[in-house]
Amino acid sequence: MRVAHALKARDGEDFAKPGNLVEVRFVRGQSLSLTAARLLALMILTAGGDGWQPMAHKMRKSEIRRGHKGNERISDMLEELHRTLFAIDDLSWRGRKATKRFALIQSSREETEEEGGESGWIEWEFTPDARRLIRESETYAVLNRQAILGFRSSYALRLYEMGALRLHRRQSTWRADMTAVRAAFGIAPELYKDFAQLRRKVLDKAKAEIDHLAHFTVDWREIRRGRAIVEIEFYFHPKAAPEQLLTVAEIERHAAGREARRDGAVEEILAETPALPAPLRPVPPRVAPRPAQAGRSDGSVGFPSGSLQYGSGPFGEISRAHGGGWDRDLIAAAYREQMGARLDGLTGQKLVKSWTGFCQAFAARRGRP
Repeated sequence: MRVAHALKARDGEDFAKPGNLVEVRFVRGQSLSLTAARLLALMILTAGGDGWQPMAHKMRKSEIRRGHKGNERISDMLEELHRTLFAIDDLSWRGRKATKRFALIQSSREETEEEGGESGWIEWEFTPDARRLIRESETYAVLNRQAILGFRSSYALRLYEMGALRLHRRQSTWRADMTAVRAAFGIAPELYKDFAQLRRKVLDKAKAEIDHLAHFTVDWREIRRGRAIVEIEFYFHPKAAPEQLLTVAEIERHAAGREARRDGAVEEILAETPALPAPLRPVPPRVAPRPAQAGRSDGSVGFPSGSLQYGSGPFGEISRAHGGGWDRDLIAAAYREQMGARLDGLTGQKLVKSWTGFCQAFAARRGRP
């Protein structure tokens, strides 16, 4: 909960989901749709470090709709969350191993009379069982809001949460038998009985989306007994800084054409050019010392070669806004080392976007200083 409070105070796109909630299983034959799973993630993000408190949490409907004009889907998502049961391993009153089943949402209210499209709110309370899991969780997964909203498969979202929970452990793996895998993904008993179908419809699709949108990649090893596959071991690998920059750039782009970009297909998309944080032009001389700028024959400006503390134009401001409180020159040194000779070819908007993504990735990997 301390981590959740810290991430919420940064007012960024990252938030913490308690490990106990990540590892709950779906009851046999039940699962959440992609839209309901997204709503649950937004609820956990909104509750933040107060998720364990017996209190009501509130969220605007506009944060859920994502551009949809109507609110009719929100009612369906809330009702789905209410009726979906989860399971964890527990002990009975006799001290025997038992399976406990419970819901995560105790009650919810949805405003039905709205003065305008942006004025509607929902409020909800977590069940006592959910609050206890949140309170007692000693692990957490750091998730990205834009990545969650970008997934197009509920299976990819589920595996993304499992990977984010295990990514920075000494052994960043998850091994489970087929029963546990199906329960974790919420795969109905009648679906994908043949493993080749499960691999093609679930695992391959989830991997493609995670490798494209997450800050890590996933692989797996199939463990056989005879000819039958009885277990799967998943491996989660953090992306290097250049790959993280590409991921940050992708999740900030419009979802249109994302599958084509992932598959390497040729496409032409007219996108709105993002505004620069500040005009990207040489800074006039001042009394205070300023870092040397790498000049170009066309008059454009490259990344500063000196300190970012004084007169560094937009680059210092970007590191202050997105660097998570880390020293500007420390981030700049890591950026120069990572980019190497490629930095000589970056100018303009590409340079600003690359530097912004690196600052965000730097802060995400290290947390607060």
